[in-house]
Amino acid sequence: MIKTGDVARGQLLFNDEKLACFKCHSIDGSASKAGPDLFAIGDKFGRREIIESILFPSTNIAVGYSATAVITKADDEITGVIKAATDDYIELLGADGLRKRIATSQIRSRVTSEVSLMPEGLAAGISTAQFTDLIEYLVTLKQPQSAEMLRHGMPSEIPALENPVHLEPFISDALKFEHPVWFGPMPGETNAFLVLEHESGIVWRLENARKTIFAELGAYQKSTRGLLGMVIHPRFRENGLFYYAKHTVADGKYTTTIFEGHAGRDSRLILAFPQTSNVHYGGGLEFGPDGFLYIGQGDSGPQEDPHGNAQNTMLLVGKLMRIDVDHPGAALPYTIPADNPFVGRAGFRPEIWAYGFREPWRFSFDPLTQDLWVGDVGQDRYEEVAIVRKGENHGWNIYEGFERFSNQYRRDGENYIQPVFAYARKYGPSVTGGFVYRANKNSRFYGSYIFGDYESKRVFALTQTDRVLKSIQQIAVAPQRVASFGRDASGEIYVVGYEGMIYRLEL
Repeated sequence: MIKTGDVARGQLLFNDEKLACFKCHSIDGSASKAGPDLFAIGDKFGRREIIESILFPSTNIAVGYSATAVITKADDEITGVIKAATDDYIELLGADGLRKRIATSQIRSRVTSEVSLMPEGLAAGISTAQFTDLIEYLVTLKQPQSAEMLRHGMPSEIPALENPVHLEPFISDALKFEHPVWFGPMPGETNAFLVLEHESGIVWRLENARKTIFAELGAYQKSTRGLLGMVIHPRFRENGLFYYAKHTVADGKYTTTIFEGHAGRDSRLILAFPQTSNVHYGGGLEFGPDGFLYIGQGDSGPQEDPHGNAQNTMLLVGKLMRIDVDHPGAALPYTIPADNPFVGRAGFRPEIWAYGFREPWRFSFDPLTQDLWVGDVGQDRYEEVAIVRKGENHGWNIYEGFERFSNQYRRDGENYIQPVFAYARKYGPSVTGGFVYRANKNSRFYGSYIFGDYESKRVFALTQTDRVLKSIQQIAVAPQRVASFGRDASGEIYVVGYEGMIYRLEL
């Protein structure tokens, strides 16, 4: 018989001064301490993942909770998690629970550590039985059902297909990639694709079970996220152009940059987005049916968007943008389409197409309806899927999912657009946007939006009418974490596994 722990004893241990878990981790959804909030840890991870995170805290540091070390001009070293950052100061929350504000003028250097604030060996000071009790308590921390979610038609349970959709490996193990984050077809060619690896900086050409280097765009820099996404120009066969997003760091400051690439010449900088911190860097790129380039940017952090970047319409972070790269301007390598929603409007950057996003991780257009679908990664409670239209405000950080998150940047009279669908932590903590399936009209999934969750590996199919949810079901669980989706020239959909495999969904 497998011996399980005692929840009550585990709770006492969590709040005991010896382990002091409570000093670094809140459990009420407030994310008020230096470590990740454990409000729904029992939904988010299984026992194995929770055990590994305690035993090896630096192996997989939660996004937004990397430690930053600041060295001042007075040779003081201050380490903590970034809670606020402006041009004038940076504010760190230390493991001791104290906030320290350092003036930018006094900072000599600033680096992001790959070592967790949570020390190794915490479990060494307790017995095996006590450790089992602690784990048993943590797995009970689950997210309660939200009345607001039910009111908006979100199901309390997402049904799973009795016979899941098959994910057919598209490549052999010998061709596995190194942390791929994007996959797409070569225009005008059959059975030829490009695959982007975010750390190596390599774009591979994949054709007939053979891969060759298409482009080398610069390797990952320590503490950044490297290459984030790319898109091929619709007239690539004529102009040879493609566009890619890259996360970089210089002098301790992070930037997401958009480049125009060409196989025969150096890349050209199109746009640069200064980042407040090392999270929510965006990087989604798509050409719309109108021929313009759409760019997705996250709020740039820190967690909870304390500076209201997503609602600040003079910034390009937390936004979807639309620009014309085919007609460079006098001062910029692009122009603004005349029908962009905020052209000529005071207080708005004209590049903005829509705003109020936390981290739009992959977006796409329905080839039939031209609806723009976005997967927007949530904070601590909900992941969102939205259809986005011109000039809209999608609510972050006023709303997370259908629930109120903060009133700090709320404006009277503002119309906040709600998502088509939102799901809680029990189904995953990191949505990955996908595509509307339009390949086979006889398929039961024709017209369904296919998307997934990076961490839980679940793949979902969603239908809607007028942005109101009709149905949602779990159609598969991928063998690897779902980093992205791809769609070939015929409209068939592929899953990009972060551990290196590409799968074709047999829809």
